[in-house]
Amino acid sequence: MTQASSVVVLDFETTGLSPNMGDRAIEIGAVKLVDGQVVDSFQRLMNPGFRVSTFIEGYTGITNNMLRTAPSCDEVMTSFSQFIAGENLIAHNASFDKRFLDAELERVNCGYSGEFACSLLVARRLIQDAPSHKLGELVRHRNIENDGVFHRALADAQVTAKLWLLMVEELEQYGITSPSFTFMQRISKTAKSKVDQLLANHRA
Repeated sequence: MTQASSVVVLDFETTGLSPNMGDRAIEIGAVKLVDGQVVDSFQRLMNPGFRVSTFIEGYTGITNNMLRTAPSCDEVMTSFSQFIAGENLIAHNASFDKRFLDAELERVNCGYSGEFACSLLVARRLIQDAPSHKLGELVRHRNIENDGVFHRALADAQVTAKLWLLMVEELEQYGITSPSFTFMQRISKTAKSKVDQLLANHRA
């Protein structure tokens, strides 16, 4: 059984919201956790083959000038597929990152065998008193150490990893130590009103 504390936490910066609309990845950042310790990281800018909008430049701080000399998406994603081989995956608002991961890997005929869990959905169940469940809000709410950089892929992946491990550790308050990845997925799909019951049953 795979532990929730041994995963790859990833984050994409992109040219827009949907690969179906022609948007592409422009940066990938990821950290590899083994038993709650960061053992490796991956960060690359990637050239999508067209100019990004001034909005995206301002939002991410990633400029067209930076991307001009970056390797292609295909080159970066081929390398990234090896980084995540055999690992379960975490992202904050995972449906977004999964769409881009799937689309970019499909272009290079690569895949992955792990499953996804969403730290945002888990946080909605386990940190119900947060003012919002955006990554920055949760970081402030839980006083998670960060360097103040948001909307850059590696920095976001690093704080998402800290948030994820914090939630895994806080389950100890319910008598749940070393929860499995599958159990965290179950939490993310449980109605908020039934989470306490799920945790009580799991402890028992």
